[in-house]
Amino acid sequence: MASWCVRAVRQSYSLVASPALIRASPRLLCTATQQKNGPASEGAERLEQSAAETQKTQLEDQLKDMTEKYKRALADTENLRTRTHKMIEDAKLYGIQGFCKDLLEVADILEKATDSVPKEEVTTQNPHLKNLYDGLVMTEVQIQKVFTKHGLVKLNPEGQKFDPYEHEALFHAPVEGKEPGTVAMVTKVGYKLHSRTLRPALVGVAKAP
Repeated sequence: MASWCVRAVRQSYSLVASPALIRASPRLLCTATQQKNGPASEGAERLEQSAAETQKTQLEDQLKDMTEKYKRALADTENLRTRTHKMIEDAKLYGIQGFCKDLLEVADILEKATDSVPKEEVTTQNPHLKNLYDGLVMTEVQIQKVFTKHGLVKLNPEGQKFDPYEHEALFHAPVEGKEPGTVAMVTKVGYKLHSRTLRPALVGVAKAP
């Protein structure tokens, strides 16, 4: 009986001192610790994931906002470039507008001077008057060529449909043989600089009797 007890004690000691049991003990302890701290650890992980998702959402919103601002800046820059280009082109086309207006008065004087000369007097028998008249005509022709070269075109709309953008009506009167709404008389010719009316033609417009 005593020997049996001794063997039982030795077997128990060998079981407790077994290397396999010693190696398994830390694992069992770690597993137990994880099971004990499991809910708290999972909660922390959830908080970290929630914070990461919130930060990700904020960054995505910031990126979207910056992208929209960048696109608007590009559009504003393109609009500014287009407006600047148009202003430069207009300056090239219409930069001489003031100078042309002053020259129109000279053209008007030349036209009146040539119209005031009696045509029957312009003969070889009156060479001085003929030479003066020919010089005025040549000057008028030359100035019109210069006008045309720089895009300045004369408006003489007699018989045309009245256009308020190009003509200025001085009076409306019934005129025999003229369709109502057409220009019956031109008292002063107008001019256009390219597509812009520089000076409207002063006209009389026919109306229905």
